[in-house]
Amino acid sequence: MASSKKPTIKANEQKWGKENIEAGWTLIPNALLVHQASLGLSPMDLNILLQIARYWWEPDNHPFPAKKTLADCIGVTPRAIQKRIQEMEKAQFIERIERRESKSGSKTNIYRLTPLIKALLPYSKDMIAERENRKQEDKERPNLRGKPKLKVVGDDD
Repeated sequence: MASSKKPTIKANEQKWGKENIEAGWTLIPNALLVHQASLGLSPMDLNILLQIARYWWEPDNHPFPAKKTLADCIGVTPRAIQKRIQEMEKAQFIERIERRESKSGSKTNIYRLTPLIKALLPYSKDMIAERENRKQEDKERPNLRGKPKLKVVGDDD
């Protein structure tokens, strides 16, 4: 069960180690991890999305890693990355924007995850509702810690 307390950088350093956090980290919604199969995302798709998210630092500055960079990190060919990105485009999980430069030709594509964010919303809302329901059930459940202890009545009384 996810805690309502927000983790701090220091807490993450305690979990993962200071050097590992200092090397860089990426925020990913749990709904994406929990509902990967429900969304129809393959393990390769999720891996590609995680790699793209690694380059997304500012909300309006969408990432533009090279397919070769993604492929090298995952251990596949750039063509495999290209095929999966095309499939995710068709499934409306990612938006690819071609960048062209007049002198040198093409540049790396920009990838917008806005369609994926929209696709995650119903799952996220369900997860929030489930968590709130559990909280309410926990409040309504009798608290055994506050009950008085039972006394054993013996012959000594």
